[in-house]
Amino acid sequence: MTAKAAEDRFLDFQEEWGAKYPAIVRLWENAWAEFVPFLQLDTEIRRVVCTTNAVESVNARIRKAVRARGHLPNEAAALKCVYLAVMSLDPTGQGRKRWTMRWKPALQAFDIAFDGRLCVGRR
Repeated sequence: MTAKAAEDRFLDFQEEWGAKYPAIVRLWENAWAEFVPFLQLDTEIRRVVCTTNAVESVNARIRKAVRARGHLPNEAAALKCVYLAVMSLDPTGQGRKRWTMRWKPALQAFDIAFDGRLCVGRR
């Protein structure tokens, strides 16, 4: 979806529901500048970002890893802990079929969008 298409859909929403839900319309108007850059991301990235279960699964693994270590001495140690937790989602690089079906297209899109930063340590 393009920014223009999103704006058209928002205007349609505003016409139909604006009188009944003015707070929601105002909320979207105030957040529009933060929302539009999201539309520039690849479809696969947007799908993962909007899929609460997938995101919460990763967040739970990160929380578990950080909690298990207790105190982290500095920011570099915290970043390493988070990096290792994310990489442990697929330690062999093979991936289970379910994990691959859910994440592989998104990981490839992240790798392209963020110029190889995601897979640098795995090559």
